[in-house]
Amino acid sequence: MKQDFFKYQAQTTPHPLAIEVSHANGSYIYDTNNKKYLDFVAGVSACSLGHKHPRVIRAVKNQLDKYLHVMVYGEYIQQPAVELAKLLASHLPYPLEKTYLTNSGTEAIEGSLKLARRVTGRSQIIAAKLAYHGNTMGSMSVMGYEERKQAFRPLIPDTSFITFNDEKEIKQITHKTAAVILETIQGGAGFIEPKFEYLKKVKKQCEKVGALLILDEIQPGFGRTGTLFGFQHYDIVPDIVVMGKGMGGGLPIGAFTASATMMDQLQDNPKLGHITTFGGNPVIAAAALATLQEITESDVMAAALEKEKLFRSLLIHPLIKEIRGLGLMLAFITPSAEITNQIILKCQDQGLILFWLLFEPLAVRITPPLTISENEIREGCQIILAALDQILDSKI
Repeated sequence: MKQDFFKYQAQTTPHPLAIEVSHANGSYIYDTNNKKYLDFVAGVSACSLGHKHPRVIRAVKNQLDKYLHVMVYGEYIQQPAVELAKLLASHLPYPLEKTYLTNSGTEAIEGSLKLARRVTGRSQIIAAKLAYHGNTMGSMSVMGYEERKQAFRPLIPDTSFITFNDEKEIKQITHKTAAVILETIQGGAGFIEPKFEYLKKVKKQCEKVGALLILDEIQPGFGRTGTLFGFQHYDIVPDIVVMGKGMGGGLPIGAFTASATMMDQLQDNPKLGHITTFGGNPVIAAAALATLQEITESDVMAAALEKEKLFRSLLIHPLIKEIRGLGLMLAFITPSAEITNQIILKCQDQGLILFWLLFEPLAVRITPPLTISENEIREGCQIILAALDQILDSKI
């Protein structure tokens, strides 16, 4: 199978990790040799409730027995999608009440940018340096990392960039600006949190000039930071919130939510202002509904903050310079990219899955399922510390 993987399936890097997956359950992934790997990455924050969560599996199987795709999004009333959108509205602050369901986070970013231009009648989009919002052309246009997008230019015009957490640059938001798009917590840049009420100050400037604030919650969302959405830590309500990854319990989905007044503008002038065939797919919507129900009805959100404390108490080592992030959206910083690479690969050999961040070569991602147990956290941290000791000993 490995030969076929490299021959027939396109890869995204020259050296993929290439674990041959047999099955997965809970916090573990098993390869075809039945070696088990403790999963500290959760499909890059996608498997919020771990692998094969019973509530998600039941919801999927139940919907499979009813119907799969029946009509393009927005034409037929399909219970899973309606219930999902209604439940989201009940957990979001006013006026975030109407949701457009998509197939992925990057597609939701595209929709949110279109909505901002439609509502404001303006074209300028301001994003943050080192931002990552996806990899389609519109999303790449607001990626703040030139090295990753230079080969694909020209991209969408009238985009500019400010430095996250730099208050002086907020004044670049003007009456020409349609929207400012920010990650609530910068992901690819190294899990950078907003400081000194930065998001509130951006929102205030947006309100002053009539621009919209779009917050990208694709990584922080769905309980990962200890609240359903990361922005709820910072006493702010965006004009548009974008979600994805952990929303689907392991299935592909995205969404963007805004006020009904704004979202209704996609209906007309022009009609079909934003369309998708498979957005709101009933099977995937059923999985997302079950995921949201479990997250909001159980204690996994509150537990995420307690588990963060456990990680921070255990991961103390001379080669760990700091731990960034919030809840179970964490990254530890090493002294060099070489050490980062070594620790990820050594831990994989020892049965622990870690991963990189996009733009910060010193960071090691820790984004396990929200359902991970304290014993599993201790097990994984022991593997990390042992690997760090080996690296340290080799340098002495």
